[in-house]
Amino acid sequence: MLAKFKDILKRQINSITAAAALVALSSLASRFLGVVRDRILAGSFGAGTTLDVYYAAFRVPDLVYNLIVLGALSSGFIPIFTSLIKDFACERGQGCDPALQNKEAWSLASNVLNYLFIGLGLLSLLGIIFAPALTRLITPGFGPSEQAATAALTRIMFLSPIFLGISGILGGVLQSFKRFVVYSLAPVFYNLGIIIGALFFVNWWGVYGLAWGVVLGAFMHMAVQIPMVSRLGFKYQFRIRRRDPQTRKIGQMMVPRTLSLAISQINLVVVTALASGLAGGSLAIFNFANNLQSFPIGIFGISFAIAAFPSLSAAAFDKEKLTANFSQSFRQILFFIIPATVLIVALRAQIIRVVLGTGRFDWQDTILTMNTLGFFALSLFAQATIPLLVRVFYARHNSATPFYIGLFTVAVNTALALWLAPRMGVTGLALAFSIDNVLNFLLLWIWLSLKIGNLDLGRITRSVAKFLLAALAAGGAAQIMKVLVWPYIDMTKFSGVFIQLLAGSAAGILVYALFCYLLKSEEFFGFVAVLGWRHPFKKVQTDDQGEARGV
Repeated sequence: MLAKFKDILKRQINSITAAAALVALSSLASRFLGVVRDRILAGSFGAGTTLDVYYAAFRVPDLVYNLIVLGALSSGFIPIFTSLIKDFACERGQGCDPALQNKEAWSLASNVLNYLFIGLGLLSLLGIIFAPALTRLITPGFGPSEQAATAALTRIMFLSPIFLGISGILGGVLQSFKRFVVYSLAPVFYNLGIIIGALFFVNWWGVYGLAWGVVLGAFMHMAVQIPMVSRLGFKYQFRIRRRDPQTRKIGQMMVPRTLSLAISQINLVVVTALASGLAGGSLAIFNFANNLQSFPIGIFGISFAIAAFPSLSAAAFDKEKLTANFSQSFRQILFFIIPATVLIVALRAQIIRVVLGTGRFDWQDTILTMNTLGFFALSLFAQATIPLLVRVFYARHNSATPFYIGLFTVAVNTALALWLAPRMGVTGLALAFSIDNVLNFLLLWIWLSLKIGNLDLGRITRSVAKFLLAALAAGGAAQIMKVLVWPYIDMTKFSGVFIQLLAGSAAGILVYALFCYLLKSEEFFGFVAVLGWRHPFKKVQTDDQGEARGV
């Protein structure tokens, strides 16, 4: 059994659907742990100032990670590293040395790691020194004691971008080699670290234990990927090659992507600043609702975008193949996201009570989180597909256009948030966020259509029409089932709410599947085929030209 598990870990996965299913499964495990984490936090602290401080302390370290690591990884490293690696024939017993076979690629990985480590180390050091000034800037509504606590937690959390930065490059290597199994486990270990902090470190160090849990999670995120990257042939070299053309190209591609991410991070900084001046707990409620709505986005939207990126990069300038890969992934994302949106709206009260309704998280917190989640759900389709749309730009070595589009939409979001927050409170922040994402989606789609073609719009429209009809039927079934089970359960207890949620969800999912079957949805039958697949980790074969052929 252990040998079989090790064999699965090292297999290459070439099917976008299979790879996405694997990443989604791991994301499901990670998100479930995230739900456990949020339940522990909500029950222990409630939606109050303590969690406001905790979430505010995340902001600057997370901003550094997103700007530096994700800027380099998503826009430049994977496409360029993928172009340098050769078919990994060593695993098929041909006696080659993987380090020599991909020497240029490994040299690039080491060089990028060295630059990243130095850059993140310096930024983290500066962040630790100037944490009080930074936290005063992003939490103007906090009192002196809350700002001091935020600064202290921020200093601890500034260790995490270093580990996550290294992990990001290791994950890029694994994605490029299509080793999605180990890569997909990293977020699971990240949430495990945070849970350990919430369960154990808090008993020793109070709220500071939460920050040390984040650091532990970041370290585990990195450590779990090291053995497989080493097996692929990577041997780290501490050597800075200042004139390496590939590193320079990544840097050039990284600049507009980093600026684009900086724009998106402004949204979160604006939210943090505005929420710090609202009623206590507003920032915690925003984050709780955001984490809940991110559940389907992470499982379906990001999973398919990650799995499709190597294939999109390989076919970046073959419009026909690029459109086919994009259309397949786009339709599969919406196959899951559209019913998820309807069921979240129909069952949001039950979801929040089951996930967060414990300890100090009271009914008023539930109502605010429920309303906030409802506004977030309006843009789930856009949030789930934007990662795929953006990766089409990156695959074509164009990271500037998403930046300019983001520059415009963040201005819209900031203006809306400033106008809505005083009138609607934290729910206004969620509404502004949703409008921003829908606008971003539309502009990205229009631009790609002008450059590539219609993106298989006819086929996508037919599929979406089927999804919408099936999802509306599913929502109706969920509502009916809620009413049917209500007389037989005690809604004042966790068990009663859980049964109502389970019954409504099961009815909705079954009706959605039935309607998709009756409507002959191509994506439904494709998903069923994946579920019945006996050999999703089939080893790759090669033809005479050495091109990869597989599942």
